[in-house]
Amino acid sequence: MKIVQMDIPEVLLIEPKIFGDDRGFFFESFNQRDFEAAVGRPVNFVQDNHSGSVQGVLRGLHYQLNNPQGKLVRICSGEVYDVAVDMRKDSATFGKWVGVYLSAENKKQLWIPEGFAHGFLVISEVAEFLYKTTNYYDPSSERSVAWNDPDLNIAWPVGITPTLSAKDQAARSLDAADYF
Repeated sequence: MKIVQMDIPEVLLIEPKIFGDDRGFFFESFNQRDFEAAVGRPVNFVQDNHSGSVQGVLRGLHYQLNNPQGKLVRICSGEVYDVAVDMRKDSATFGKWVGVYLSAENKKQLWIPEGFAHGFLVISEVAEFLYKTTNYYDPSSERSVAWNDPDLNIAWPVGITPTLSAKDQAARSLDAADYF
């Protein structure tokens, strides 16, 4: 696999080596030893999640303040624009974001470590999103930052009107959010 550091160095884009022929393709989607070597520390995943969404659904920007989750995310059907926002108040990149297109076609994955908010916008007609987490879901610890916060100024793809959950519609601005 090829590891690409994003503009926020702790967020990594993982590009698997794909083997294909007239029968189809094969790639190793996860290897604990190689992954830990890439992130530079032991990582223990405790939960796998799978969500499906239709075009225009925007999920996020979510994080857990207590019991923070690192996430390894990928798409098995469709395409999304995936975003990570640094919520670590003492970080040099606090309040900065990175974004990347993830799709079933490009098979790329994104590592979003603990301390980051995460969200995605579905670009294709439908998308299925898979992600591993380093901690269990804890609803009492969950927080959200507004996807369209002007201080973040995320360059979401244009031409798609986002569909938001009630929780995401009520998300806080960055300046009113809880930080790590």
